[in-house]
Amino acid sequence: MNTILRLQLPTDPRWVNLAEKSIEDILTDHAYCEQKAASSCISLIQQYPEKTELVEQLAPIVTEEWGHFRMVLTELKKRNLKLGRQRKDEYVNELLKFVRKGVSRDEQLLDKLLMAGLIEARSCERFKLLWKGIADEALQNFYYRLMVAEAAHYTLFLELARLYMPAEVVRKRWQEWLAFEAELMQNLTPRGDRMH
Repeated sequence: MNTILRLQLPTDPRWVNLAEKSIEDILTDHAYCEQKAASSCISLIQQYPEKTELVEQLAPIVTEEWGHFRMVLTELKKRNLKLGRQRKDEYVNELLKFVRKGVSRDEQLLDKLLMAGLIEARSCERFKLLWKGIADEALQNFYYRLMVAEAAHYTLFLELARLYMPAEVVRKRWQEWLAFEAELMQNLTPRGDRMH
């Protein structure tokens, strides 16, 4: 999976054990991640309405991510757990610092698409770990389905990047994003109450 996703640093395997001990927290954090994914797509559509392909491709993703949010709420309810409060997403906040300022609109779009792709890739990797490593069989199936969906989203964001920028520019910047994310992962303490 990491080869496909191109992530340079795999998640510490202990993360699944931590997550399993705090299912209410991990599901709550996951719910807000899905909500933010939908919001990010809406934001891209609002910022780049002239990019017809982007608008057409991301509109259904908004619906899908919101559907995932509702699916996570169902999993919480099944277990008599509550949706807790949203907490700061240190991972995403650090990634945001790597989005370039003072560049062209298209270069900013490139960074936003690559960042979105990277978040989907890391989510996909984490969902795979939960699918393979969590004892709860219902959650195994749940995370398998989501893993497949996130992999498709990751691919779409990279395809959109290549649609609007030359392939070589995308490839070079993607390598920079991957290196930055690997360093970030190395410096973040694995937390079982966070999806990232």
